[in-house]
Parts: sequence; C-alpha cells; structure tokens
Amino acid sequence: MINYSLIMDNSTKKIPNKGEKPFLCITCGKSFPCNSKLTRHRRTHTGEKPHHCNTCGRLFSEASHLKIHKHIHTGEKPYHCDTCGKSFSENSHLTRHKRIHTGEKPYDCDTCGKSFFCCSDLNKHKRIHTGEKLYHCDTCGKSFSENSHLTRHTRIHTGEKPYCCDTCGKSFSESDQMKSHRRVHTGEKPYHCDVCGKSFSSNSPLTRHKCIHTAENREKTFRCDICGKSFCESSLLSIHKRIHTGEKLYLSDIREFCESFDVTVIISKRKHKNIRKIY
Repeated sequence: MINYSLIMDNSTKKIPNKGEKPFLCITCGKSFPCNSKLTRHRRTHTGEKPHHCNTCGRLFSEASHLKIHKHIHTGEKPYHCDTCGKSFSENSHLTRHKRIHTGEKPYDCDTCGKSFFCCSDLNKHKRIHTGEKLYHCDTCGKSFSENSHLTRHTRIHTGEKPYCCDTCGKSFSESDQMKSHRRVHTGEKPYHCDVCGKSFSSNSPLTRHKCIHTAENREKTFRCDICGKSFCESSLLSIHKRIHTGEKLYLSDIREFCESFDVTVIISKRKHKNIRKIY
C-alpha cells in the first residue's frame, strides 16, 4: 500500500499565495495548490473510485464525473448550442459540437497535417499512418483500426442485419446501406455523373455507370462459374448468380443493376417468380 504524505514546511500551513503549489504527490512529484486537488489526483495512482451510480452501479473517481454520467439515465441535456439549439448531456460534447459551426479544427496530425474537430478523431486517424490495428475479430482473427469497423465486420459471421427498411422490410447490416436503399422508395438521387449528368440514388451504381465513359475500366474480370457471363464488379456478379440459385431478388437490386448501365427491363411475374416485389 502506498503511503501518501503532505510535504509542507511550517510556513506553508497557512493559505498558500497565488501560484504556490505546496501540496506534493510523493508518487509522481506533481504539486497542487490545495489538498482537495491532491486527494483527487491520488486516485489516478490508487485506482480508487468512491462515487457510485445508484442506477447502473458504475463507479467514478470524482463526484463531478458521476453527476455528468447521471444525465444518461435522466435524459437531461442542460448544455445548449446558441447557434442551432441542439442540447447535450455534457459540456465537452457541446464544445466539440460548436466546432461544426465555427469550422475550428484544433487537432492537427503531425504526419500529414490533416486537422480534426476532436482529439479522439485525430487518434483514430493516426492509425492510418502507424498501421496500428487494436481491434481483433475472435472468429477469423482479422484486425481493425477502429472498434466500429470490427462491429460491422462481426455481422459477416453472425448474419445480423439490425437495420430494417420500414417501407419494404429489407434488412441491412449497416445503417449507411439502409439509408442508401431508402432512396429507392423516395426517388432521391444525390449522386451525379460529371460526364453526362445522369443521377443515381447511391455511389455504387454511379461508379459502375462511369465504366461506360471510361474505356479502361470496362474490363469484365468477375466471371460466373455457372454460365460464363462476365461483369466489371463483384456485386453485379452476386446479383446475377441469384438467377441460377433461385434466391429471392428484390426489384430494387434489379433496378440498380439496370440503372448502372442504362438498361431498361420489363419484369414478367410469370417467368420470374423468385423476384420479391417491394412497391
């Protein structure tokens, strides 16, 4: 057990003058202006967390941290953005949010110079340069630089698709996939070809469409091992293979397939019973 002592001479037992730090941590040598700050600091060495959340049991080293944490349970968001009115449970979250409005990016990468709104984003970015991958898949051993990437990857093994379209019921493993899919129903096409101006509901059909304009990208390297037909993207080959396997096809898949190559298709319900209609 570490013994901590307050190292002071008789002259410092009175209230210290401004700038004085007579309260000394004997473990690391750091000094503090008052005993309460020294007491809080000591917990970084001992790991002591005396403040307890009555709702979830989580422990904290400081009462102020517990107070902020309780906002999670109460839903209280006392910190408000003067610009847009959005509210936050922690002042630090509000500080980061305000940078969206000001454009301030105070955290710079010393390798490439790229700037970021918050320190956590900078730390994640640095792993691009270091190649560090802290998060490992227990199933296949693949490693990732971010925990969110690992979470998405594990759904390959579990088959989990937690994001469901409330219009047609189609499920997706990632929220971005669902957002892109919803544009099939809304008709929104925010992605535009800078060559011919054609619009698309997501970036992937735009990328495929550009093959029409760029001759060197038209090579069809993905070949169907059943009928021999070739495609320029693996996703198109996957859609095509469902014709052979009898797997259910969504009209949205077929329309996206045809949209990429300016092909018009008329679907016969009698001949294509394995197609699931979503309109």
